[in-house]
Amino acid sequence: MASREIYATGFDEDVQTDDQTNGCPECGGRVETNTVETVCEACGLVLAEHAIEHSGEPVYDDETERTGAPLTASRHDRGLSTTIGRKRDAKGNALSAKKRRQLGRLRREQKRGRFRSKQERNLSHGLGEVQRVVSVLDVDDTLREQACQLFRSAHTGGLLPGRSIEAVAAASVYAACRCTGRSLPLADVVEAAHVGENRVTNAYATLNQELGLPAQPMQPHAYLPRLASDLDVPDGVRRQARTLAERAEETQIVHGASPPGFAAACLYQAAQRADYRLTQAAVADVAGVAANTVRGHRDTLSNELE
Repeated sequence: MASREIYATGFDEDVQTDDQTNGCPECGGRVETNTVETVCEACGLVLAEHAIEHSGEPVYDDETERTGAPLTASRHDRGLSTTIGRKRDAKGNALSAKKRRQLGRLRREQKRGRFRSKQERNLSHGLGEVQRVVSVLDVDDTLREQACQLFRSAHTGGLLPGRSIEAVAAASVYAACRCTGRSLPLADVVEAAHVGENRVTNAYATLNQELGLPAQPMQPHAYLPRLASDLDVPDGVRRQARTLAERAEETQIVHGASPPGFAAACLYQAAQRADYRLTQAAVADVAGVAANTVRGHRDTLSNELE
């Protein structure tokens, strides 16, 4: 047998034309084979399909071993950087003093070459600020990833120059809450970010306008669980307050009103009906509004729903 017949020069995945057969059984046209299927060039009839697994990870019945952590949007390099150890190697054995000094020099050089430009340094600082705000607010990891992705989009879109990185990071967290329907007050985000409320508000308006965020107006009933939990009210008062809030939303009397203030008024009104002792000052303090706001919305509920 000739050597050229033993060592083929093509691959199974290459597109091939079947000229040895009779062609397409329907029209007699030429049959072409690619990586997915065997198809007729003339009429498009699919003669055979190739079930090739193109994924990079096999599926096992038992535990699957991975070779690294998944990519994450919370780090500027998406978690692809190398971490150099300190006192022990990968097997847990103690390193010698010479090896520890060598690793110390390597860590210093790695830290110096970590960022290729000032833009990457700003991105890393902003993502760290997003994680700090998320940690203070005690929200889940899913929202953290969404907030980090929003900050990345703002960085890529050139929205950082002329604005505070801390304000854009706080606005990214607040925007992620608004897009996912979380009832997180802006005052809490501002307090966690340690920046002015006007800066965060302006940064959020810029993100909303430039990135086209799918943020929906918040409804009062979304703030009720947090208010009721902070005030530790009974379950019956909570259910009554939610009923009041939903009725108010259906009659559209909440338009133009502050959602946290209206939610506080619903909770106060429900407590009054259940003879549960709850002051307007306490509800207003938890909601972050004035007592006059709670009183005004309470009067609106009494006039419109009763």
